[in-house]
Amino acid sequence: MNYAVVIPAAGQGKRMLAGHNKQFLVLEERPLIIHTASVFEQDPWCKEIIVVANASEIYDMEELFEEWGIRKVKQVVVGGNERQNSVHEGLKRLLPEHRVVLVHDGARPFVEQEDIHRLVEQAERTGAAVLGTKMKDTVKRTDGETVLETIDRSSLWAVQTPQAFQAAVVTEAYDYAAAHQIIGTDDTSLVEYMGRPVKIVEGSYDNIKLTTPEDMVVARAILQKRREGRK
Repeated sequence: MNYAVVIPAAGQGKRMLAGHNKQFLVLEERPLIIHTASVFEQDPWCKEIIVVANASEIYDMEELFEEWGIRKVKQVVVGGNERQNSVHEGLKRLLPEHRVVLVHDGARPFVEQEDIHRLVEQAERTGAAVLGTKMKDTVKRTDGETVLETIDRSSLWAVQTPQAFQAAVVTEAYDYAAAHQIIGTDDTSLVEYMGRPVKIVEGSYDNIKLTTPEDMVVARAILQKRREGRK
């Protein structure tokens, strides 16, 4: 089974406090975007990668992919004002023969191939699917600083990326959102707006998004754990 992936990597990552796009941060001798792209480069099911970047960073991204041997990146394209616009631009550049399309955050370098494959298989069967993990913490709904209720967490999931779709489904969802000026909280929410079901596939708690400096500490711990697991 084959798929293509769009990786939005145009955000400035202000919460990382790096002073530049966090995709260029070095994590154990490799830039973050290389860690992420390498997951798909090494997956035989992945046939095409489209990376969406800032206009001023296109050349630097292309140089990195050349330097690190990331051959499946077919294009680095200019993103839009918001993540949703950037993903839409990336989707427009994909080759038409792909039946399943993934969208994956550039700042999630730890997604595992096994989880990707289960996600792709689910999307192939049902149209749309998302990786997620069951909530571990107690969740409360508040009104400002006052707790109104404790939410039953048995049906709550924290969603991740990749999010996977039949190509026709994601194209329709993004075109519909653009036509109706809908801004979703994630990619699968646009499918939900059309009244179509989205399946959830259980992923790994390691599949974190690197957003703050503290996340970089966790990232190094995950890499260390994986090295020890291979011994």
